[in-house]
Amino acid sequence: MIVTAELAGVEIARSDRTVVVEGNHYFPPEDVASEHLIPTDTHTRCGWKGLASYWTVRAAGTAVVDGAWAYPDPSDSARQIKDHLAFANGITVREV
Repeated sequence: MIVTAELAGVEIARSDRTVVVEGNHYFPPEDVASEHLIPTDTHTRCGWKGLASYWTVRAAGTAVVDGAWAYPDPSDSARQIKDHLAFANGITVREV
């Protein structure tokens, strides 16, 4: 199954290797167009996954602040999503 992430009609990510955790598709970093990502200072902590880092996603003149996140150093129980990116807040993620 192929999964894509799009913003304003621009494909940000495409993968057949996403990992689904808590209903979110986590994309391997090599399957994400990093030129659309700008790191932010936002961090959150999940009780079982660890500390998340965030990015603003930009495409076609549209920006979604903190629209992508990843766990660069996840807990052992979430090691399968290390450095994988997930999207929310206006980013369309769908199976194609």
